[in-house]
Amino acid sequence: MTADAQTQHRFEVTAEEAGSRLDAFLAERLRMSRAQSRKLLARGSVSVGGRPLEADAKGLALRAGERIEIVDATPPEHWRAAPEPDMPLVLLARGPGWLVADKPAGVPVHPLAPDERGSLLGALLARHPEAHGVGEGALRSGVVHRLDVDTSGALLVATRESEWQRLRSAFREHRVEKVYRAIALGEIGDDEGEVELPLVVARHRPALVRVAGARSRDRARVTRTRWRVVERLRGATLVEVRPVTGFLHQVRATLAHLGHPLAGDRSYAPAGDQTAASRHMLHACALRFEEIDARSPDPADFAALLGALRGPV
Repeated sequence: MTADAQTQHRFEVTAEEAGSRLDAFLAERLRMSRAQSRKLLARGSVSVGGRPLEADAKGLALRAGERIEIVDATPPEHWRAAPEPDMPLVLLARGPGWLVADKPAGVPVHPLAPDERGSLLGALLARHPEAHGVGEGALRSGVVHRLDVDTSGALLVATRESEWQRLRSAFREHRVEKVYRAIALGEIGDDEGEVELPLVVARHRPALVRVAGARSRDRARVTRTRWRVVERLRGATLVEVRPVTGFLHQVRATLAHLGHPLAGDRSYAPAGDQTAASRHMLHACALRFEEIDARSPDPADFAALLGALRGPV
């Protein structure tokens, strides 16, 4: 933990603040979100009246005159992901101010708190410290786009601010070609197709996306996804998917809506998934934009499941 992170903050609850929830009080006084204030509680950084509190105290109603002490209250914009030289980093392509990393399944793109370890960003900062502060900065430094924790494959990161701005604009304008390989449950009848769906976030943690109904249509994002069958397997289909737009869980939610959720998808697949996949089988196999052309081979678990599903009945 850095010296800045050890700085103590002490507050006294005023009469006007009496009755406030602890997480709301911290968010207001420290100028951060409630989610960030709850992370302080989860790390044991908050004491009330000299008594350390944990995450389950977020709803504590404060009394006038109570003293709140916070350690490790560095503003979120000053947070920094810790460089992790022992974390492996495989590069698929690189150029001036950008690189494409091969993200393993199970590895988050970036940490959610300064003390978290095991992210791709930590591995990257150990080799490319110049990426710190680029783009959104802090714990998302250099990150141009994201992949789900259990999605593997090509991930684009910027190490220069000018490149981050260029590449983010390309993603916003849907000019980046993203190609995924997916193992979907069941036999998909058509050889190819395109579907347009209004998707909405139904739950944030853990994230869950649904097709918007009449009540949520005004909050929905209209998404477009193209797909084609690559190979018909035993009880499943290998599909190449090209999302035209970009939205949380777009590929997973779209295939589930079509009646063919991903093998191993605990959020969208039915309980009858017989593949024994250890994670949802989605792999970002290619990423292209102007001079960028990166390709990621199937990871071992994806290839192993393909082999098993090609076997005899």
